[in-house]
Amino acid sequence: MALRWRKFASLTILGIFLLVVTALFVTGLWRVFVGPKARATTNLTFERTPARLERGKHLVENVMGCFYCHSERDFKAPGALPIEAKKGGGAIFYDAPGQMYAPNITPDQETGVGAWSDDELARAIREGVSRDGHALFPIMPYMNYKHLPDEDLASVITYLRSIPPIRNAVPRTKLNFPLNLLVNTMPQPLTVPVTTPDVSTPAKRGAHLAMLASCADCHTPQDRGTAIPGLAMAGGFTLNEPSGQVTSTNITPDPSGISYYDEALFLEVMRTGQVKARKLNPTMPWALYGKMSDDELKAIFAYLRSLPAASHRVDNTESPTVCKLCKGKHGFGDRN
Repeated sequence: MALRWRKFASLTILGIFLLVVTALFVTGLWRVFVGPKARATTNLTFERTPARLERGKHLVENVMGCFYCHSERDFKAPGALPIEAKKGGGAIFYDAPGQMYAPNITPDQETGVGAWSDDELARAIREGVSRDGHALFPIMPYMNYKHLPDEDLASVITYLRSIPPIRNAVPRTKLNFPLNLLVNTMPQPLTVPVTTPDVSTPAKRGAHLAMLASCADCHTPQDRGTAIPGLAMAGGFTLNEPSGQVTSTNITPDPSGISYYDEALFLEVMRTGQVKARKLNPTMPWALYGKMSDDELKAIFAYLRSLPAASHRVDNTESPTVCKLCKGKHGFGDRN
């Protein structure tokens, strides 16, 4: 009887094990243990041209905002700009699930990306996989950058190769459990060319620019890392930085958002960091986005005007209270 029971128990355990293994493979969750899905890099090398250098500088510094994360910043300066002598040299994230660092992306051979191939850089930027094969946490917005056209990618890499190398060893990010495992399921290889999207109208061009600028990442509230339906660009995402705690505001056309903005006011705000007498918190990187061209900013405004109006009151001048809409705490939360 005991022998029969042990045999039954063994078969049951084996069956459960096989079911678990099957489920892991069917769902792709086995990636949490073995690392991200990644394509092999090639010997692809981008030709360095003056046009790519100029375009790359504009994208890196004014549209994608790479140095706002990958540099130490002067939070006492207007707009909390990156410190020029440390531009691209890496920085710590103060509000992160674990010990998180933005790595050194200067051409330094030992502590930066100088020894990386162009395709290794390309894979990290658009696919979220580092040179050694580990998955990048999507605070690095590779899920947005996967829409970066091939020519713009070549321009970005050309410019990053041109900036002064900075010798600065940055610690590797250590995520809290279970994010340290779940992050492995996120990267998806790009195996086809990425062409320029449809930018035939100002709103369509603005949507593409807003994607590269990662506007929604901050201006859309999240629940456990997932955007809350119906609140796209409606504010409510709270960050803690040396400049203080700040919650992103509603930038939809709703009266609780920026319905009172016109094109001229939008450009003024982006250029000056002020809504008339009220200063924006430097966590909103107006100091770099404000260097986009008039046409680019007008396109982004056209895109914002095309969004569905979402009622969600957020006011950083008021004491934080619980908000039933975004489940967070922010000024005027109790008025939603």
